Amino acid sequence: MADHDHDHSHLSDMEIRVRALETLLTEKGYVDPAALDVFIDTYETKIGPRNGARVVARAWADADYRKWLLDDAAAAIATFGFTGRQSEHMVAVENTPDTHNMVVCTLCSCYPWAVLGLPPVWYKAPPYRARAVADPRGVLADFGVSLPETTAIRVWDSTAEVRYLVVPMRPAGTEGWSEEQLAELVTRNAMIGTGLALSPAEAAK
Repeated sequence: MADHDHDHSHLSDMEIRVRALETLLTEKGYVDPAALDVFIDTYETKIGPRNGARVVARAWADADYRKWLLDDAAAAIATFGFTGRQSEHMVAVENTPDTHNMVVCTLCSCYPWAVLGLPPVWYKAPPYRARAVADPRGVLADFGVSLPETTAIRVWDSTAEVRYLVVPMRPAGTEGWSEEQLAELVTRNAMIGTGLALSPAEAAK
């Protein structure tokens, strides 16, 4: 899974229709596939996840907000205006040295769009959905995440009723940082649980 090149043969009817429309528009010259790929990647990895990053940064910086987020994530997140379809019923789970959380949707691809943007292709792929439950530590290794054996891994199954936001551990060396600075350390994968927050050194690269 290192390159996340999964079998995409199990497409939903909606995905098939979207791809057919994309093909038609491309053939007629209305859409540049390369430009579309850049747009989708930008929304998946940059614009979309910035919402969730702001929520996590606030939780790192404000103990009262963190408690509220863990107690009632939907209400706490709504204060940012991040609401809507796919994000009505949110639960926040917090990573600690003892427990690492990871999110999957074993039945389809339920995902909190208003908070994390578009779901990545690998999140919807059958290999991830199956292995995340059967071998979560192996999946994390494929993403470059190595955790101590003493750290338990808890997998949360997202559904149409409940979607999850992982609150990663705050990196060391960020004392006194503003929420804006902290948000730059929060990646999409860290909020799914397939990654960790960036260290200050990693963010500076």
